[in-house]
Formats: sequence, C-alpha cells, structure tokens
Amino acid sequence: MASKKGISKWGLTALIVSSSIGTGIFGITSDLAQAAATGPALLAWLFCGIGIYALVLSLNNLAKKRPELTSGIVGYAKAALGPLSGFISGWGYWLSAWLGNIAFATMLMSAVGSFIPLFKGGQNLPSIIVAIILVWLLAWLVNQGVESASFVNMIVTVCKLIPLLVFVIIMGLSFKMGVFTADFWGNMANNLLHGGKTVSVFEQMKQSVMIIMWVFIGIEGANVLANRAKKPSDAQKATIMGLATLILIYVFASMLPYGVLTQSQLAHMSQPAMANILQTVVGSWGRIMLNVGLIISTLGAWLSWTLLPVETTVLMAKEQTLPSYWGKLNAKKSPTISLIITGGMQTLFLFTLLATKYAYNFAYTLATAAILLCYLLVGVYQMKYSYQQRDWWQFIIGIIAAGFQLLAMVLAGWQQVLLTSIAYLPGFCFYALACKEYGHKITKIEKLVMTLVVFLALITIGLLIKGVIKIN
Repeated sequence: MASKKGISKWGLTALIVSSSIGTGIFGITSDLAQAAATGPALLAWLFCGIGIYALVLSLNNLAKKRPELTSGIVGYAKAALGPLSGFISGWGYWLSAWLGNIAFATMLMSAVGSFIPLFKGGQNLPSIIVAIILVWLLAWLVNQGVESASFVNMIVTVCKLIPLLVFVIIMGLSFKMGVFTADFWGNMANNLLHGGKTVSVFEQMKQSVMIIMWVFIGIEGANVLANRAKKPSDAQKATIMGLATLILIYVFASMLPYGVLTQSQLAHMSQPAMANILQTVVGSWGRIMLNVGLIISTLGAWLSWTLLPVETTVLMAKEQTLPSYWGKLNAKKSPTISLIITGGMQTLFLFTLLATKYAYNFAYTLATAAILLCYLLVGVYQMKYSYQQRDWWQFIIGIIAAGFQLLAMVLAGWQQVLLTSIAYLPGFCFYALACKEYGHKITKIEKLVMTLVVFLALITIGLLIKGVIKIN
C-alpha cells in the first residue's frame, strides 16, 4: 500500500526552524545588548520561553483534542469567538507573513550589497528589481506544489544552520566567565549606553521582550500546515522539536557573545552584528561566512513565508471567511490565485522603499502586532475549550498563553496596535463578500466590532497625518 503523500515530521520541523530563523538571529546579540545586560537578558529569555512554550502546548492540545478543526489557528479563533474572529486571526496572519517578506527583501539585498556595491543599502532600484524577481520565483516554486516546496525548504534549513553552529562553537571556545558575569545587571553599561541614566532590570527586560518575540514568529508553522502532514501527530511533534531547536540556537547565539565581548562592544556592533562579532574573533573569513549564511537564511525564511500566507488564505476560504476564489487550488494543489494576489501586494509594497526609509519599520511593526493578536486568540480558545471540558491544567496553560501575548502587545505599545487596525479596512470588504457568497448574515456584534476597528483605523490615519504616530 502506497504511503500517504504529505509533509513529513522532519519537513514540518525544518519549516518551523526555517520560518523562524530569518534575519533576526543575525542581529539579535547587538539588539539585546542595546536593551539589556546579561542578567536582565537571561530573565527576558526565561519569561518569553515560558510564554512561547504555553502557546506551543496550547496549539498541540487543541490539535489533539479538536482534530476536526483542520484550519489551525484560523479554526481555533473562529471556534473561540465566531466567524469574524476567525477572519481577524487569518487576515492578521496573512498580513504578518507577506509584510515580513518586505523586511526579508531589504535585509537580503543589503547583505548582497556587502559583496556587490550595486545593491548596497538594499533600498535602491536595482535591489527592488531583484527582490521582485525573487518574489515571483518563490511564488512559482510554491505553485509547483506545496510538498515539493517544503522539501526544498528542508535542504535550505540544513545549509543555513551550518554557519550558525560554527558561530556558536567559536563563541563557546572563546567564552570567558569573567567577561560574562562582569556588570551582570548593567550598572556600568547604563553609564556608557544611556548617558548615565539608570535603567531598571524590569525596563531592560521590557525592551528585550519584543526583540525576542520577533525571532520566534513562525513557531506555529507546523500547525498552519497540519492538514498537509502525513500524520496529524507529526505536526504536534514537529512543533515541540522546532521549539526546542530554536531555543537552543537562539539562547546560545545571543548569550555566548556576552562572555566574549563587553555589553558596550556588542551594543555598538554594526549590523549584521553576528558577522561582525565573528570577524572580531577570527578575522574576515568569519564575516564572509556569516553574510553568506544570512543570505541563505533569508531565502529560506522567505520561502517559508511564501508558503504560509497562501496556505492561510486557503484555510480561511475553507472556513468561509474569505471568498472561495482565494482557496481555489490548481492541479498540483497549490492556491494560484492567492499566490498572485499575495505576490502582487509584495511587489507594490517593495516600491515604497524608494519613497521612504521607514518601509522596513512599518512592515516589521505591523507584522509583529498582527501576529501577536493571532497568538492571543489561540490562548483564548485554549481557555474556553479547557473550561468547557473542566480540564483545569490546560485552562491554566491557556491563561499563561493568552496573558503572555496580551502583555507582549502592551509592551509593544499602543501605536503598533492602532497601526494594525488600518490593515483591516480592505479586509472587511473581503469578509463581507464571503458572507454574501456563503449566506452568512453579519450579526449585530460583528457589525459593532468592525465599526470599532474602522473608527480606530480612521483615528490612526489622522494621528499619522498629524505626526503623532511615527513609523520609525
């Protein structure tokens, strides 16, 4: 009997690792050093690790207990608070994915610019043209079949992990405990980095949380593609294996340099920091190797985030929260129309790099805020379902997962939440079309929620025009 076609457990694990390890890890040490000393950074890792672990446990519990909800985070959000909630989660995930690709494009071309001056900076016309070509090449690859794209992604994951492992090994061999524990809570660093201003341990942790959260985005990748897995249990196992792999890589890659260079040296390291740190220790070959790794890593993450957003629109069409044409599959079971729409949006947005230097910041901010809302809704449904089943342990996990995501949104700042509301204005039009197509009457509560979001979006646009909110 022939085995079922689909993405293997290892393929799903590679997808999680590849989609999470993008550009962030190559600059995380410098970003963390600017925010926190060794002690507060470790506490931030512990705090975020607990929150992300609770999210993963929630995803796995819901996948196990509600296997009929094959739409993953979209289905959980819909089950939690209704169709509009499912749409809000799915639309936010779709936005987060393709907007994040704009950041990948900028960083990739900037890294290429270190070898080819024509692309220096990553925001000129030659860089944009190459980025657009890559957008459509990756869309073409995914259009040839989701499973084949996943296989390519697994190979890319292995290739990009090699320079990261080399970096960790060299940092480990160069590690000095005396350097690591010196100024453990940042008293001396406050004078150097903050002009003598005292920065509390809590404030250092707060500034570290969003840096850490960004590098974990993608941990839900196996859950999004659960219906493509060979076995449902593969998605659950892949999520745990992916999380364990990511935590090991991230903690070692970000914290070991604290034992090689001082916090001030790390904080002032130019980006991509990892390449420049390695150059300081072993010479120019280290910088070259890491920049090559950055290019491979970005391409791998870009492939993952070409795959995930269009799969999300398929799930949304299946849940009847988007018009059916978004989920229409070709002969190779790939969503061609969704790929074209998503690729077109990326192409248009790439040209904004010529008009403003803040395009990357906008993409990063909106992507982070949007996906935190998706994660929050997972925690909410984990709480609701566990309460209905009187499973109090899982209910506590849901409280931790939802509470952490809500706190992360608060720490991100009110401006990011308001900016996200603008992106839902066109989305509600598609939701209304889907309701008309599938005969769903929009309820009074749904109308009230959409009116509130539209009101917030209009206020945000006004604040942007007045300069109260700045994307920088």
